[in-house]
Amino acid sequence: MTPWPPPRPCGRQKPGTATPAPRPTATAKPLAGVTVGIDPGHNGLNGTDPGYINHLIWNGRENETCDTTGTQTASGYTEARYNFKVARYLRAALLADGAHVVMTRQDNHGVGPCVDRRAQILNRSGAQVAIDIHADGGPAWGRGFTVLEPVADGPNDQVIRTSERFGRDVRAALLAHTGMPESDYYGSHGIEFRNDLAGLNLTTVPKVLIESGNMVNSTDAALLTSPRFQRQFAAALLAAILAFLHK
Repeated sequence: MTPWPPPRPCGRQKPGTATPAPRPTATAKPLAGVTVGIDPGHNGLNGTDPGYINHLIWNGRENETCDTTGTQTASGYTEARYNFKVARYLRAALLADGAHVVMTRQDNHGVGPCVDRRAQILNRSGAQVAIDIHADGGPAWGRGFTVLEPVADGPNDQVIRTSERFGRDVRAALLAHTGMPESDYYGSHGIEFRNDLAGLNLTTVPKVLIESGNMVNSTDAALLTSPRFQRQFAAALLAAILAFLHK
């Protein structure tokens, strides 16, 4: 004899009830768990303490000065200011993507640290990749960016190939996302190998130094001093970092 009402089959939804919506899962940020190092070259008050800035440090191959004042545009817009502004835009973008960011200086109204100390800060940070941000003071007729890459000298031996790969990513991102061309006076196709810079000689993390453009050239200077271009440049560096880390 069949009971009445008939038993409801197991798993069938009770009439008049709605299926619970699946709980959304948080999407992991693309740089979650990643540490990125940023070295904004020079500092805003370097010129006020020549005794400190000019003392010699060991760069891995030879002595060089602790740091320099950097260059500037004809109107007096300093490289140190440009470097720090791009670094802050890049830092904000990296944080938004979940990265932990280590910077070698926290403002633009100090002196130093020396270039060997900057390398040590980034080496000890555990960064998976690092970028040194600069702008050049080349001939007035010259334009464009150059990616400076390390040459093997001992401390950096293990990161030469990865640094070269990162340099290619930086070059490609700048060409794709900014209006700054490759340099027509420095390097070859936007790349130059340097063995005389502490930041590259002493690095133990993949790193390149970017000369963002020529501050002495009026066309480049108009770009480099523009907040819109600075944000665009930082976005290109972010794209290069994402490309490098996700290969």
